[in-house]
Formats: sequence, C-alpha cells, structure tokens
Amino acid sequence: MNFLTIKKSSNRKTGPIPVTYGSRKTCPPSCPHYEDDCYGEDFLTSLAWNRVDRDGVPLPGLVNFIQSMPEGQLWRDKVAGDLPGEGERVDPVALGEVVKANIGRRGFTYSHKKSPQAIKWIRHANEWGYTINLSADDAGEADTLADLQAGPVVCVVPMDTPAKATTPAGRSIVVCPAQLKDDVTCFSCQLCQRRDRAVIVGFRAHGSKAKIADARARKVIPIAKGACHG
Repeated sequence: MNFLTIKKSSNRKTGPIPVTYGSRKTCPPSCPHYEDDCYGEDFLTSLAWNRVDRDGVPLPGLVNFIQSMPEGQLWRDKVAGDLPGEGERVDPVALGEVVKANIGRRGFTYSHKKSPQAIKWIRHANEWGYTINLSADDAGEADTLADLQAGPVVCVVPMDTPAKATTPAGRSIVVCPAQLKDDVTCFSCQLCQRRDRAVIVGFRAHGSKAKIADARARKVIPIAKGACHG
C-alpha cells in the first residue's frame, strides 16, 4: 500500500505544511461519504489522490518522510484516505510505525474507522502524541464518539451553522476557523492538532457535493444553535 508525500502543501486552507495522501483502499465502506459526496473526489484534491498508486511510496518511505521533518513540525496526514489498513480495519503495525516516527513532531489526521478494533488503536495513537480526530457525520454522532474518550472529535455541520453551537448533549462545537476567515489556515490555527481540546470542531458541509452532506447533517441531528457552554 502506497502513500503520497508532499513537503509543502499548496492548498490555501491547509497552509504551507507537509501533507500526505493514503490509498482509497484505506477508506471504510461504512463512511456515508464513501460513494456519494467524498470531498477527496473533488477535482483538485483528486488530482493528488489519483497519484498515490502511481507516484506514492511504501510504508518505509512514509516513515522516512516523517522522520525528515524538524522537531515540532506541524503536518497533516491523509488529506484523503484513512488510517493504514484496508476498509474498517486499522493495521496496528503500520500505524505504530507512523506514531513512532511522529514522536517530537505534531502530526494530525482524521478517521472514519469506528470498529472496536479501530477505536482501540486510535486511542493508543492519541496517547502517544499522534493526533487522530474521530470524524462524525452529525452532531449526535459527535456525542457518541466523544463518549468513547478515544481522541478529539470533529463533525459535519449544516452550511448555515453559526460559529459556535452545541451538540444535543450540550458539548461545544466551534466551526473550523478557516471556514470563517480567509486568512486562517491549518498552519496558523492548529486546533485540530490539539488532542486535549474540549470542543468539537465542526466542518460546514463543503465541496462540490456539499448539499448532500448538508442534508445528512441537518436531517439526522439538527444543530442546536446558540452560544458555547465552555
């Protein structure tokens, strides 16, 4: 299984940090975006994603790429793709190599893998300093994932969600700052890299098929609009 490595992202929202892409085979079929509205299939993102099999490197190359970064470097793992391992499963050996290489650096990523086996290794990776955000598809699922205490949580929210909102259980949601201000990037914000944060980061439905994700987030669990509760 190959990984595409890019030393400096040219994506305006990500900012100038190292990024990687994983194989489509790592994506769990249970993800509701798997076929309908995956933002990884948007034109510009897919151009890089399509290069994984052709131009990517195997796991040792990914490890070398991470280890070549200076101490304290912020980097985004898997702009598209999920944790190592096909489908719903996490490959603990491959993930362990990434976690070990990341020591002293500040890698972060997101995962739609939610099997008990995956949650076990996601929790372990977070404990060792490699930030894996559990990805929820609405605010209600965000509460469910937060209850697992395996790592920080992000969720899709409707396109008109205010900057601050709450989940059905009263947890605070903060809309991704890069979606609110043009001059904010992952590089300048770094909120998703914080493993110990209390807030859930909400991503307003976006991409070429945003209406599909918006309808799903709005229909399943409507966002409770209002101020954060700390």
